[in-house]
Amino acid sequence: MKTPLSVLDLSPITQGSDAAESFRRTLDLARHAERLGFHRFWLAEHHGMPGIASAATAVLIGHVAGGTSTIRVGAGGIMLPNHSPLVIAEQFGTLAALYPGRIDLGLGRAPGSDQPTARALRRHLGSDVDSFPQDVLELADYLSDAPRQPVLAVPGRGANVPLWILGSSLYGAQLAAALGLPYAFASHFAPAQMMQAIALYRQQFRPSAPGGKPHVMLGFNVFAADTDDEAEFLATSMQQAFVNLRSGRPGQLQPPQAGYRERLGPQENALLDSVLSCAAVGSPDTVRRELRAFIDRTGADELMITSQVFDHVARLRSYEITAEVARG
Repeated sequence: MKTPLSVLDLSPITQGSDAAESFRRTLDLARHAERLGFHRFWLAEHHGMPGIASAATAVLIGHVAGGTSTIRVGAGGIMLPNHSPLVIAEQFGTLAALYPGRIDLGLGRAPGSDQPTARALRRHLGSDVDSFPQDVLELADYLSDAPRQPVLAVPGRGANVPLWILGSSLYGAQLAAALGLPYAFASHFAPAQMMQAIALYRQQFRPSAPGGKPHVMLGFNVFAADTDDEAEFLATSMQQAFVNLRSGRPGQLQPPQAGYRERLGPQENALLDSVLSCAAVGSPDTVRRELRAFIDRTGADELMITSQVFDHVARLRSYEITAEVARG
């Protein structure tokens, strides 16, 4: 399998644990991913979530990059409406100076939180999502070799950190295509418009530099274990988290539960069927088959693998199996 594989981590806070332990596990996972040959290790910005510790995303990226040596580290993503483009340019200009050639910056337009939390982050909601394209262009200019704006990002100017557009709808596909940027689609939790978004992005892509080509990275859930039954059991932690979030009850990542889906109603099971349409859950043979089928169906240029497993050792093993079947 020649398609590059990368890792998406939310630095999950498991039941009975805390953020400090999450950060230790995140760095351990990043080092594990580096040894296994994964291409990137991305962290996502979320706020006010009891089970997600990656709120200060740039800080955590620095921690991971400082504890690894070759793997690319980045944001998947920074929710740009929450921030001044200048502040993000300075943060990622700093990261690029510390870890040259290893930093990525994925940008999203969702708040990554609820409205009260978004208001607390921004103090006001005047910078709405409609300004996202202009904010992306402003940020790109700050990071360029010859900014057109009178204000300079220091560090930042000349950093040329690779920018990605993130999305879960057609909007991000259109913007990434218009700007000639690589595109990451959140098919690991919102797969409904995935195929339409991929087609739209590739059809409308306009290179921002000579030789530029469209590049599609798709989020993909993997729960891999030595047997199908064990993998199905491990996957119930993520299933609980998703149902709880959609029910307005976000919490810490729960231990797996045998027979969890049997106790759910038809609405919750339909929700999980949709999410798990972009997933591989099972033994090495099952994961190999599902990965190959997903790549064949989508033509993905890269996969961003996420594995919300409660037990850290089992999570490491899931990524190990994924790397093994990809090599095989």
